[in-house]
Amino acid sequence: MSKASAQTAAAPLEAARPAARVMVLCCLIVFMAQMATTVYLPSLPAVMRELAMSQSMVEMSISGFVVGAALPVLFWGSAADRWGRRGPLLVSLALFVLCSALLAAVGSAAELLALRVLQGIAAGGAAIIARIIVRDNWSGDELARRLSVLSIAFITALGGGQFIGGLIGEYSRWQLGFVLMAATGSFAALLSMSLPLQGGRPPAARRGGSPYWQILRRPGFVLPACAGGLGFATTVTLQEVSPFVFQEHFGLAVASFGNIGLLIGLAYFCGAMTVNRTVAKLGGKTLMRAGALLMAAATVAMLLCWHLGALEAGAGLLLFVGLYCLTIFGQAVLFPNSMATAVSDAKDHGAHAMALCGFLQQGLAGIAATASVLLHHNGAWTLAVAALGLITLMQVLFQARLRAA
Repeated sequence: MSKASAQTAAAPLEAARPAARVMVLCCLIVFMAQMATTVYLPSLPAVMRELAMSQSMVEMSISGFVVGAALPVLFWGSAADRWGRRGPLLVSLALFVLCSALLAAVGSAAELLALRVLQGIAAGGAAIIARIIVRDNWSGDELARRLSVLSIAFITALGGGQFIGGLIGEYSRWQLGFVLMAATGSFAALLSMSLPLQGGRPPAARRGGSPYWQILRRPGFVLPACAGGLGFATTVTLQEVSPFVFQEHFGLAVASFGNIGLLIGLAYFCGAMTVNRTVAKLGGKTLMRAGALLMAAATVAMLLCWHLGALEAGAGLLLFVGLYCLTIFGQAVLFPNSMATAVSDAKDHGAHAMALCGFLQQGLAGIAATASVLLHHNGAWTLAVAALGLITLMQVLFQARLRAA
């Protein structure tokens, strides 16, 4: 092989290396942001006892994180557009590391709740900038495929984080989970400094009115973004109530609850891989409808089975886990396709489109998580998740009808 031929063959490999490292960074950040909740889930009853909190108050440490992640997302998007991706990313990661370290030494309920909101603000900023970075590099169905890879990182944290949290709850103290989060955030910051990231846009390119208002006027953006947010809200509500359902209703030990996280993670992994392998053939919109249909069917079945007394004892536990996993699988199929569909419709708006999509999705999830705290856990939560599942499906079908018209 000639020297020119060897250089030609090596060029794609050289081009692929930064792309692979970008995906590693973005996956690590998404993993970190989700694990900040799941590693803590198995210990919620222990935290409630240790800090003398009510069940509703300790659940607020979950919904407070979700709301904190949602509220400043538009600011993070504007910051990434104005100053580039690196600076805002490093600021958000530094805040995340600081809050995680302080949470490891928290001594009161008030401190816990305040720091969880701040940790959510940081995690939401880092996660949305990670998705903006992915949007910078890919578009269309390839963007959906790359976002499905981020979903794999998400489910690794969803299942693996709950499993690790179960081990921590069984053999150590819950604060150790936050120490792990501080270390993960520090590593992500170091990795980001070694990668080429897009800079900010010049002032002339940022003129022309509010980009967020312009994007909101596009039904092709708003409808799929909200559908993904409603699906996310369904899974967040299940996450928030699941420690008490599994440990109090079914009588599972902390470690056993952590093990169930592996099954939940496997369900999300299968959904993400389904998107990764089939999106080029079936298209994102078809997969989005399929995911919403699965979520609606599983959550309605959960509601019926609970109130018919089918979710009792060992057989009921297996049935509940199966329906939980089916809901998670549907969300894994729905979420990356809804996000890719939304931001591809507003592809000229770059960071702002991804930030607004994240805001709508995190905001809907935060509202649902906060509302679920007000429910008494005698089965009212099943009505909430079933309603969210059905509304998600109706939103997706309504979008498809508008598009056909």
